[in-house]
Amino acid sequence: MKGIAGRQHRGLPVGAYVTCADNTGAKVVRIIQVLKYHGVHRRYPSAGVGDMVLVSVKKGTPEMRKQLFPAVVIRQRRPYRRPDGTMVSFEDNAVVLTNPNGDTKGSEIKGPVAREAAERWSRIAATASIIL
Repeated sequence: MKGIAGRQHRGLPVGAYVTCADNTGAKVVRIIQVLKYHGVHRRYPSAGVGDMVLVSVKKGTPEMRKQLFPAVVIRQRRPYRRPDGTMVSFEDNAVVLTNPNGDTKGSEIKGPVAREAAERWSRIAATASIIL
């Protein structure tokens, strides 16, 4: 399955502060850019579950702060529809820091991971403890 099935509601615009759900040392990151986003003129780019974004670390260890990393969105608060008709939403917005190929930087992921993100990124699925 390529891409994200169903109707995707992109709930995280550029500039959103989200929590980092891995053990890399970053706590809070800010979305700088949505990678491979093809939008409409004058519309803010926004990301949904499973999208790769470029983030800037705002809170975390001194070595991590003020650095840019690619990351994958694993949870979003905005409800989105799955192909079977169910609506899914999470308690928070969260990302996992990766490299440009999608391999996770950390060795564990805190909290659940959306099934859409796990299907699209196999290394995230292997690292995740809970997939919803």
